[in-house]
Amino acid sequence: MRKVIHSGRASLVTLIAALALTACGQEQPPEEQGAQQEAPPHKVEVAEMARQDIPLNKSYPSLLRSDSEVTLVARVSGYLEERHFEPGQMVEEGDSLYTIEPDLYQATVNQREADLQSARAEYSRAQRDAQRFEQLLGQNSVSRQQYDQAQAEQRVAQANVAQAEAALTSANLDLGYANVSAPVSGMISLSQINVGNFVNSGTELATITPLDPLEVRFQMPQRDAFELRRQLNEAGDASNITARLRVPGLSGSDDSELEGRLEFLGSRVDGGTSTVQASATFDNPDGAILPGQFVRVSLDGLRRFNVFAVPEIAVTQGLMGPRVFVLDEEDLARERTIQLGEVAGPWQLIAGGLEEGDRVVVGDPAGLEPGMAIDPQPFNGNADELVERVEEAEAKEQQQQAEAASEMTDGAGATPPGEGEEGAQ
Repeated sequence: MRKVIHSGRASLVTLIAALALTACGQEQPPEEQGAQQEAPPHKVEVAEMARQDIPLNKSYPSLLRSDSEVTLVARVSGYLEERHFEPGQMVEEGDSLYTIEPDLYQATVNQREADLQSARAEYSRAQRDAQRFEQLLGQNSVSRQQYDQAQAEQRVAQANVAQAEAALTSANLDLGYANVSAPVSGMISLSQINVGNFVNSGTELATITPLDPLEVRFQMPQRDAFELRRQLNEAGDASNITARLRVPGLSGSDDSELEGRLEFLGSRVDGGTSTVQASATFDNPDGAILPGQFVRVSLDGLRRFNVFAVPEIAVTQGLMGPRVFVLDEEDLARERTIQLGEVAGPWQLIAGGLEEGDRVVVGDPAGLEPGMAIDPQPFNGNADELVERVEEAEAKEQQQQAEAASEMTDGAGATPPGEGEEGAQ
């Protein structure tokens, strides 16, 4: 019975204290209550929309190739007598690589030289006969028919000389083909034919792949190609467009990227892919990058002209789609649905929804709501710096939350002081 009365008294005391506190709260002036409820304006960077030129940061998949790669082919038939290189080595233009039975073709050259000498001797005799018959015809010592016959024999002998000269030239060419030399400088592959085998004209022997420079051919979306052609027409050349090549898996930060130059931009759109072919050339003096690798090539200097753009972090997702916050005349945040264009590095291009002069919140939109008072801060135009600053703040906040959660977990698992002693008693 005492316990029940004591409990009722405690409840009564608690109720009286609560009423007293409520009464004290009601006695506060209305001005102070409004000051406590009204939050200060939210400070955030704001930019006034104006059209500008934005640099693009785009890359395209491509396949590395060697534009001057050559497959060596035998041009004469015969036994492969010698190989003058080791597979995989670098060869220079003009180096001797294979020898295909040169003695046979040297003998043919000697025979054709003899045939030419015989034809020239015959031509000299026919020429003297024709001259003599011409004199005799003037003396009426020979008939006109005999004279014509001598002239015909002279022309036949002359043709035989030309034929022998052509045969000797052909034999010399075959003799030259018997020694297979490098038409370009580069790395030579494994030999397809072993020494001692018989080769025919047209047999593939090996491949020479020049490694410096290398070429990449890639497909550009037609809009990118149109904008690039516009820039090239304005600049007059491609000197302001730098190509960069990134090769996955290549060790070393310096060696993983090559700088090159744009060499070609196609003049027609592929109907199947809606792309335009382009090519770029890269110096590769150390031969560290090999043809056949899949790479990504990017072009520095591409731009989008006369566009609206905001830092990418300024765009959030609303009920009606992508949105940004704009400020009204009273500096209150208002939601604005927009149409998105391309992403250009830290910038988001805006295809629709904004107009010239709109004041857009470009800083961190976390916690922003329509109708919130804004204290606009100037934006210096450096989207990279803004994004980096916001990301650092978010990372710091996440770290603090993780530390607080860890402390709460540790505190919940600890035994309160004195609890163990009371349990023991």
